[in-house]
Amino acid sequence: QVQLVESGGGLVQAGGSLRLSCAASGSIFSINVMGWYRQAPGKQRELVASITKGGRANYANSMKGRFTISSDNAKNTVYLQMNSLKPEDTAVYYCAADRATVPVIWDYWGKGTLVTVSS
Repeated sequence: QVQLVESGGGLVQAGGSLRLSCAASGSIFSINVMGWYRQAPGKQRELVASITKGGRANYANSMKGRFTISSDNAKNTVYLQMNSLKPEDTAVYYCAADRATVPVIWDYWGKGTLVTVSS
C-alpha cells in the first residue's frame, strides 16, 4: 500500500502562485509514476500533470506554461508549482500514484487539497 498526503492548498488572489506538495509513504518502491489531478465544482476530475520515476513530465495542454511538476525522490515528494493562477483554477487538487508506467486507472489517491483563486 501507498499513502499520499497533499499539502499547500489555500486561498490566493488571481495572478498569484502556490506550490502543492504530495508526500508518499509505504510501498513507494513499486511506484513508477505520480501525478496531479484536479476537480472543480460540478466538473469531472481532470489530469493536470504527471511525472515518471525517471523525471519525465507530462502536462495537460491547458496547464502547459503555468504549472510545473517536479519530484524529490530523496524526500518521496512530488510538487506542483502553479503560477499566474486564475479563478478557473479553483478546485480540489489530488495527488495520484501508479505502479504502471502509463496509468489507465491510478492505483493510489490522496484526499486532496483545496485551492481557491479569488478574482
